[in-house]
Amino acid sequence: MKTVLASLLFLLAAEGPAHLDDPEQEARAQDLMREIRCVACENEPISNSGSDIAADMRERVRAMVSEGKSNEEIRAWFSERYGEFVLFRPSADGPGGWLLWGTPFVLLIAGGALAFAIRRRRDRSRDTIEPVAPEEAG
Repeated sequence: MKTVLASLLFLLAAEGPAHLDDPEQEARAQDLMREIRCVACENEPISNSGSDIAADMRERVRAMVSEGKSNEEIRAWFSERYGEFVLFRPSADGPGGWLLWGTPFVLLIAGGALAFAIRRRRDRSRDTIEPVAPEEAG
């Protein structure tokens, strides 16, 4: 039983996450890891993913942070390698970015204009209805 427990502890220690020595650099790396999407899990940041590729991506982020790369350089590296999809907050450069970031606002304005037009039409139809005279009892 002791051998099994020792083996489990050894495995957990061997697979534990590597951390940077500088707490500021580690905090910066953790922030970046929450911004980068796991390419295997798709809607999960690499900081939460348990996949092998996410572990490799976390190691790469830490290595680039320790090399002194800026956040923009790290995001650009991952974007060039895996495409804009890998970033939870893609850039607004080019027509694709403007379409991605602008579409919600355009839809919001269009929905507001449609609601205003429907309300106005409804109010006008109420104003044009002539009152009906009561019939005389006879």
